[in-house]
Amino acid sequence: MKRMTLGTSSLEVPVIAAGCMRINALDEEGLENYINKCMELGMNFFEHADIYGSGKCETLFAEAFEHTEFRREDIILQSKCGIVPGVMYDFSKEHIIKSVENSLKRLNTDFLDVLVLHRPDALVEPEEVAEAFDLLNASGKVRNFGVSNHKPMQIELLKKYVKQDIVTDQLQMSIPFSNMIANGLEVNMLTDGAVDRDGSVLDYCRLKDMTIQAWSPFQYGFFEGVFIGSSKYPELNQQLEDLAERYDATPTTIATAWILRHPAHVQMIAGTTNLNRLEEIAQGSEINLTREEWYQIYLSAGHILP
Repeated sequence: MKRMTLGTSSLEVPVIAAGCMRINALDEEGLENYINKCMELGMNFFEHADIYGSGKCETLFAEAFEHTEFRREDIILQSKCGIVPGVMYDFSKEHIIKSVENSLKRLNTDFLDVLVLHRPDALVEPEEVAEAFDLLNASGKVRNFGVSNHKPMQIELLKKYVKQDIVTDQLQMSIPFSNMIANGLEVNMLTDGAVDRDGSVLDYCRLKDMTIQAWSPFQYGFFEGVFIGSSKYPELNQQLEDLAERYDATPTTIATAWILRHPAHVQMIAGTTNLNRLEEIAQGSEINLTREEWYQIYLSAGHILP
């Protein structure tokens, strides 16, 4: 597994992280096998959130991890906070600190390698975020900080007060769901892809040396479905199959390689718990698509080149 530096931090991470949103569907043996497979593949970055399984995913992970041969220093733990499901977003100092304390307890660890603010809070008071980050950082409970689904100006607002670097922005990105690429190509046009929905966040992250963490890398909408094998994307699937044959791989592998080929040095979050699929995804880190192949895939998903 290829590795990269996470943003401006000193943290070396795999280019593919293991997303733990669905691990509560596994039994104890299945979860241990999942952790062991991730480690075997070099995916020692485990990505959590306090709302995954209402906290159960973090608890189950810690319990299963205790039964493996690995120790805390062998892995990288990231968790997110800020969403109160169905109620509100909460970036208050009290909520951030309480959420971290609870995650640390569930994960049975003394620190998080990365804490991510999970979606923007319209009522954010960045001074409170800064106070929370200072306390968590000074106490050693959080070593690095990031955000999720934030626009550049929202990040700039935080940075006006937050002393620590914002090392990541976690954003939805897949071959069909790639408007942050399309709006940089369809400049000054009246096409749908020209609409800037995110404040040019892709370019912003590159300028600020922030790592984009791509979530839902195989979805074509907001949890609408997987595009691989979908009748909605016949040209894309044919292109993926053709390249899979060329590289002795699978369409999943090629779709992974497409994201990792971007020079923004994206870290992909793989949310599957299927061990065979994990292997296919991991193989994508070893394939370097040509520029022409990358654009062929992009066009086959319905995007245009002006």
